[in-house]
Amino acid sequence: MLLCTRTHFIRSLSQFLSGNEGPGSPEERSNAGMEMSQRIKDYASDETGRQPGALVYSWDESNSSGQTNSTAIPGSCKILVDGVHPQPGQRLVYVDGGFDLFSSGHIEFLRQVIKAEEALGRSRGWYEETSVHLRRIPGEGNDYGPAYLIVGVHDDHVINHWKGVNYPIMNILERGLCVLQCRYISCVVFSAPFTPSKTYLNNLPFGTPHAVYHGPTAFMPLTYDPYAAAKDLGIYCQIGNHDFQHVNAGEIVQRILRSRQLYEERQKKKGDKGAGEEVVRRREQMEEDAAMLEKERAVNR
Repeated sequence: MLLCTRTHFIRSLSQFLSGNEGPGSPEERSNAGMEMSQRIKDYASDETGRQPGALVYSWDESNSSGQTNSTAIPGSCKILVDGVHPQPGQRLVYVDGGFDLFSSGHIEFLRQVIKAEEALGRSRGWYEETSVHLRRIPGEGNDYGPAYLIVGVHDDHVINHWKGVNYPIMNILERGLCVLQCRYISCVVFSAPFTPSKTYLNNLPFGTPHAVYHGPTAFMPLTYDPYAAAKDLGIYCQIGNHDFQHVNAGEIVQRILRSRQLYEERQKKKGDKGAGEEVVRRREQMEEDAAMLEKERAVNR
């Protein structure tokens, strides 16, 4: 992470899983792809680890960089792992993000989305006895929540385009596996575009979602609204501030750098400069450059 390299990035998820991308010989790449495909399947299982759990898709699009606010880029969802489908009466809910260094900030946001949907379900009688015991349990065999949460995870190059330096710290597979382990999600879409256009939303698994949620973020300012399509469709919802909103990849990296700086200062006092000073200085310079770029984008907004 502190070396500021991008060698951990995955250029194309589909190419990686099919064994056409990555280090090593063709045989080694093929084995790595099959191993990771199995790992995705394992992580998508239910809490017992033996039954199907979350559905997993990948979005195939010609250009998902998010550099333009296009609504006509074609694409389609390809299923990677089958799992539990939406149940009768559930609302389809969509969120997206980088989910880098998956943390309490991400988990709390997802929890708040479910909490908002539970409040809406309560207002429409979801938890009334007639709905639970006379409809859902007799029909499906068990009870379930009012929302089916679909999570889009952005590609490495998409995040790096907007955040710079060597973000994301974790590649798309690592980030997606973290999301799959979260209790609040029902479905994951790898390689989700930065801008959820009408074309994309209409072609999500099971059709256009009932709601698209977005939460508080310290992301750099943009020159356009990525959620304009969701707002035009009248399905955009905003999650307010919460206790863990400041916990994100950038904040975690800064904590590490500050701790490293304290370590270097202690080593200097002991007469040992340490081998990592130049690495830290390089990282700090790249962070400053990224901050300057953010300010320039804000001025030009």
